[in-house]
This record gives sequence, structure tokens and C-alpha cells, in this order.
Amino acid sequence: MLRILMLLAAFFGFTAVALGAFAAHGLKGQLSAELLTVFQTGVHYQMVHALALLAVVLLGLHAPGRALLAAGGLFVLGILLFSGSLYLLALTGTRALGAITPFGGVSFLGGWLSLGIAGWNLLR
Repeated sequence: MLRILMLLAAFFGFTAVALGAFAAHGLKGQLSAELLTVFQTGVHYQMVHALALLAVVLLGLHAPGRALLAAGGLFVLGILLFSGSLYLLALTGTRALGAITPFGGVSFLGGWLSLGIAGWNLLR
């Protein structure tokens, strides 16, 4: 499972850089300032959580556990729901997609909580 999370961390980091460049160069004249900011927020959260996935993998090398795997899964789900919904909202202008975003945010929160539990157990 750690191997899959490592691949996902690299994939999400790579695509965050690519999407950030796409937003800066390809979308700058195509989207309103508001929608461009929405897109960039998705990129920012994707990159932060790609790095969090990397932390999960590194911790998992020393102390694998259910809480750590839960953190990884929740970070992946958060990226897909939170960042994905923001990308789609910005590109399509469909505001209803914003209803999905909070579920991604809750996934991120659960991931950080799980990571905290895993760290607590590791440092006992």
C-alpha cells in the first residue's frame, strides 16, 4: 500500500505543478480573476497534500499502521474531491460543484487527524 501512496504522492505533486503552470499561462486570459483564484486554490491544496502523502509514506517505512493508511487514503480522497471539484467549478463555471468541495475538506481534516493519531502512537 505504501508503494501505491508513493506513486500517488508523486503523481499529485507532478500534476499540481503542471496544473499551476496551466493556470498561470493557459487560463490567465480565459477565466475571470475569481475563477482563476478558485483553480489556484485547488492547485495549492493538491500540492500541500501531495507532500502530506509523502510524509505518510516516510512514516510508514518506520511504523506502518491503520491510522497511517487511513491518513493516506483520506488525503487522496480529499485531493480528488476538494481540488477536483474546484478545478471543475473553475473550468465549467458550474457553481453546484462547490457542494462537493466541503466533503474534500472533511477528508483532509480526517487525514490530518489520522496522521496525528499515527504520530502519537509512534512517539509513545
